[in-house]
Amino acid sequence: MYVWGMTLAFGCFESNKLRLKKYYQFDYFANYIYKDDTLKIELQNPLNCPLRVSISSPDKSLHYITNKFGTLTLNKKSDTTVIKYYLKTNRKIILEFNSVLGDLNMNNCKEVFSLPFPKKKGYKIIQGYNGSHSHYDAYSKCAIDFSLQINDTVCSAADGYVVGVIKDYEFGGKTEDWVDYCNCITIYHPKSGLFTQYVHLIKNGSFVKVGDTVIKGQPIGLSGMTGYTTKPHLHFNVLKPDKNVGLTSTNIEFEEGYKGMELTENASVKK
Repeated sequence: MYVWGMTLAFGCFESNKLRLKKYYQFDYFANYIYKDDTLKIELQNPLNCPLRVSISSPDKSLHYITNKFGTLTLNKKSDTTVIKYYLKTNRKIILEFNSVLGDLNMNNCKEVFSLPFPKKKGYKIIQGYNGSHSHYDAYSKCAIDFSLQINDTVCSAADGYVVGVIKDYEFGGKTEDWVDYCNCITIYHPKSGLFTQYVHLIKNGSFVKVGDTVIKGQPIGLSGMTGYTTKPHLHFNVLKPDKNVGLTSTNIEFEEGYKGMELTENASVKK
């Protein structure tokens, strides 16, 4: 079976109001078979970045087994990883898989990025670090919202690989019910082990797909207003692997001379 990666979530919010189809950024192969007193688990990472996979079970009697596996880090584009465990039971085996991007052993985590839009363009900042509207948790505390309008071009902030794309949402809303329903692109930067994320793109507004190689400044999509937002903009976030929360927002420095922490609401930037 294929398991969908769920790395975009800005928390584990579950909407009680919206009934939209849920899309995910990527998928990976996960399968398990219990036969002849042996539990066999198979995992495969198709992405051009490391992938951390944890295994759990809703059956509490199996927690002592799943806890032994811990979190498994699969190398990029890895062959099938096989785990075998001797287990004698008459109970039905039910396993669940959860994934998050990145390798905790990547300790560099430093890179200077380019502003995520074309040369000779300039925009204002709508929301900066620790913004009270939506930049207040570990996942988005260092994100920056640029005032790109609908159909404005979004560019890759550095060389890397596309490891996540959501493109099928059409609408947005002003309440947190919409937080998980936005289009986005996620790019892995192997030089640092960091990820950049470009959020709120228009429907079918991605120029790239998972597996593509991109270069700094390359147009990758079109800005929009999908998901949780009150106005059109580009939500730009740099993420690093974190043991406790999976991925955490981290400080941004731009090669054009801007420091992320200085980009407060209504500040202007130009490329």
